[in-house]
Amino acid sequence: MVTAGHDHSLPENTPTPGAGLDASRMPGHWLLARLGKRVLRPGGLELTRWMLDALAVGPDDRVVELAAGLGATAPLTLARAPAAYTAVDRDPAAVARLGALTAPEPAEIRAVRADAADTGLPDGSATVVYGEAMLTMQPEPAKRRVVREAHRLLAGAGGRYAIHEMCLLPDDIDPALAARITADLHDAIHVGTRPLTPAGWNELLADAGFTVTARRTVPMALLEPRRLVADEGPMRALGIAGHALRDPSARRRVLHMRRVFRRHRHHLGAIGLLAVPTTSAR
Repeated sequence: MVTAGHDHSLPENTPTPGAGLDASRMPGHWLLARLGKRVLRPGGLELTRWMLDALAVGPDDRVVELAAGLGATAPLTLARAPAAYTAVDRDPAAVARLGALTAPEPAEIRAVRADAADTGLPDGSATVVYGEAMLTMQPEPAKRRVVREAHRLLAGAGGRYAIHEMCLLPDDIDPALAARITADLHDAIHVGTRPLTPAGWNELLADAGFTVTARRTVPMALLEPRRLVADEGPMRALGIAGHALRDPSARRRVLHMRRVFRRHRHHLGAIGLLAVPTTSAR
């Protein structure tokens, strides 16, 4: 069984997604990963830890992480000693990194190359499913497919699903402003970023058969110095800054992303939601 003191970190020499792409064109999260950033979640480790606490992962749980990416959350999950952990991602470099995770017996760990909306895993094979910073990047039909897939994977009574995503604030935000923020995010990140309001995220889960039981929002401060140090530690934060200083193209991209985040800081946040299948809601 996994213990909290065991080192579940990923090897440093495994490739990062998008490693061969030009810095001026690659998706923003891959660019940050190239610079050394590990935590690519809008609410940082603070909201990830809240999410895992809310999920109450324990030794009887079979956990599936959708779009696991660089594996920043996997060690935190494994430290809670689940019976099984499955990472799903469609990027081969991410799967290679996640496949290098180890844990003492009897914990079962595997990495699966698949889309989050079509994992190929059996019905009811999980007790816990979560995904972070991935639904925001999807158009609405794809969002719905992913959430339905999470519902399919859960084993009924006792199943829990959690998301950690970007959100627009407040719930009654002017649609024109929301459209402008979405366009600015797309221009900066080079990915079709489509955050919802808290009410919108709640509705998305409800439509797929979930009942939201807990919610938390925090500022979207991904590139602020204080959050960078809190998420990465002082030495890695300095390393990220040093890499950006030595790469003018990457530096311009990072500064552009931070300007957009700051410009819309009153209307951008990060949200965590815990939900259960409606039939098992108490």
